[in-house]
Amino acid sequence: MEHPWYFGTFGVEIFFVISGFVILPSVMKYSLREFALRRIARICPLFYVLSVLFVGLNLATDAYSNLNEPGTVAAGLLFVNLFTGTEQLTPNAWSLSYEMCFYALVALVVNFAIKIRSVPAGAVAITAALAFVIFFPIAIYFLIGMLMRLIVRTDDVATRGSRVVELTSLALLVWFASRAHFDYSTWQQFSDPVVPPILLSISTYFYLALRHGSVTAQLLDNPVFRYIGNVSYSLYLVHPFPYFGLRMLFVHYGLFTDDIAKSMVIFSIAVFTTSFLLAHIAHLLLERWPYQKLFHQKVYRENSRIAGATS
Repeated sequence: MEHPWYFGTFGVEIFFVISGFVILPSVMKYSLREFALRRIARICPLFYVLSVLFVGLNLATDAYSNLNEPGTVAAGLLFVNLFTGTEQLTPNAWSLSYEMCFYALVALVVNFAIKIRSVPAGAVAITAALAFVIFFPIAIYFLIGMLMRLIVRTDDVATRGSRVVELTSLALLVWFASRAHFDYSTWQQFSDPVVPPILLSISTYFYLALRHGSVTAQLLDNPVFRYIGNVSYSLYLVHPFPYFGLRMLFVHYGLFTDDIAKSMVIFSIAVFTTSFLLAHIAHLLLERWPYQKLFHQKVYRENSRIAGATS
């Protein structure tokens, strides 16, 4: 691996594939209104609390003065910053703008083109969805997830051979995704020799990992990984806050010493434990409680092949 940290940034694309996979059953099951309510209840409480916290801290410190503009704040809170050319607010929340647009477009396409079968409305919805993919090429990872949902059968069972290919494709995915970083903002990036192998390996991996008895399914079928999957959304949005806060404290109190290795170990442990503690609290109060209070059911389905799959 030339740049192994690049694979860490590729985690967003992996989550986009998972989103594409899990969303179809939900949008098919519920009405357009109920689907929208469930997505809002699932995503927005945590997002808005952290966004308000970020705006308050940013106003107090003026650390990112460009994010204090009212238009930028409004666009971020409404998830339309992709179209206004402004940045999202909460660190890491940029991906939620893509997620919310994807949810809305899939819901509209399914509702008007499949359920109602309205030719004019369905055509408009499909055109809007195609335009979204054309202007935001990173959306191809959502499409890969949706494709996996359509082609993977519920009775598919892993074999010895499929497990070997599953692990091989995962290794290749890690290798290729670690060689360069792409934001997939233009289709020109897809001509890079690294991108086609990334798309092929991630598609192959998910296709085989979703089978019953796959290596991935066996590894995820334990309380630790199940818990990490459940709190992953909270952890994703929460962890920048303790990271930056603890970094300021370490600098202020001189805890970063000449012993770099020791300092980084202590700092990493502090960030890790604080992030998981705060993510756990956020998950209980801002993910589970609002959703279960509103819909009287658990956020996550039992025995799902995808960790963190929602109801």
